[in-house]
Amino acid sequence: MSDVELRPRRPERVVVLALDGVYPFELGIPSRIFGAADGHYEVLTCSVDGRPVRTNADFTIGVAHGPEILPTADTVVVASMAPVHLPTELSAEVRDALARIRPDARIVSICTAAFVLAEAGLLDGRRATTHWQVADLFRRRYPRVELDPDVLFVADGRVLTSAGAASGVDICLHIVRTDHGSELANAVARRCVVPPFRDGGQAQYIEQPVPESGAASTAATRAWALERLDEPLTLADLADHARMSLRTFARRFNDEVGLSPGRWLIQQRVARARHLLEASDLPVDRIAAEVGFATGASLRQHLHAAIGVSPQAYRRTFQQAR
Repeated sequence: MSDVELRPRRPERVVVLALDGVYPFELGIPSRIFGAADGHYEVLTCSVDGRPVRTNADFTIGVAHGPEILPTADTVVVASMAPVHLPTELSAEVRDALARIRPDARIVSICTAAFVLAEAGLLDGRRATTHWQVADLFRRRYPRVELDPDVLFVADGRVLTSAGAASGVDICLHIVRTDHGSELANAVARRCVVPPFRDGGQAQYIEQPVPESGAASTAATRAWALERLDEPLTLADLADHARMSLRTFARRFNDEVGLSPGRWLIQQRVARARHLLEASDLPVDRIAAEVGFATGASLRQHLHAAIGVSPQAYRRTFQQAR
């Protein structure tokens, strides 16, 4: 075995860029999530000039680094800031800082930080998301960006954007899952006491009229369905379990989850299939049956639509990692 093979792989360096008006909660998410990933990541925080950063709260945060560490980053996370600080034009310091990021580095925005990436031209022609409350403003300012305000996060190549606040947790867990598999991502989620994967999108959090008194939830039916993914569940099956009419169930499900029941079932089946591809040696046709897809071809189609690769390629990636 060569010295190169024996040499331990260095942790991936994640640099978090804090700008004026930063939300302290979102600023701390990368350190909390990546820091719980068994040493696979090193997280550093910087400002555009190395000086303390004003938050949107009543305190200022001191950082240990300036923009000189940005070229060393494998991943750069731009933390969100209060809407009053959303840029209509980037300062020279911010532009210079972003210009230091390596062309091959992964770039992530949390919540309103999508405005920073868009203003820098990094989202032109890409699909992206941001907090639903500022979606209309974003569309007016950046018509060349394909905005999807209904999802929790978007991964478009090396550029990833997330929706409001806690979706920063979702996107960081997605990165861990993509880099190192579901087992580590699930372990990180348990350590941080957060869901390893939140179903649906941010549509479920948009302000809506209060439901009628005594309205039943679809949560119990979703839990019931997750235990029966290998069965050919229909909308009628789900509505019968919830003791609702088809129309009422479909409407209430979409209000609570932000997805139709059919799309949600496909999403859950793909997530279960990914875990089995990573953690088992079961044949693709067997995995398809285990998660409720009629054939291996159906699994291949849905997996490719979700993440752009075949089951064999996905499995090969994680076998090599192991």
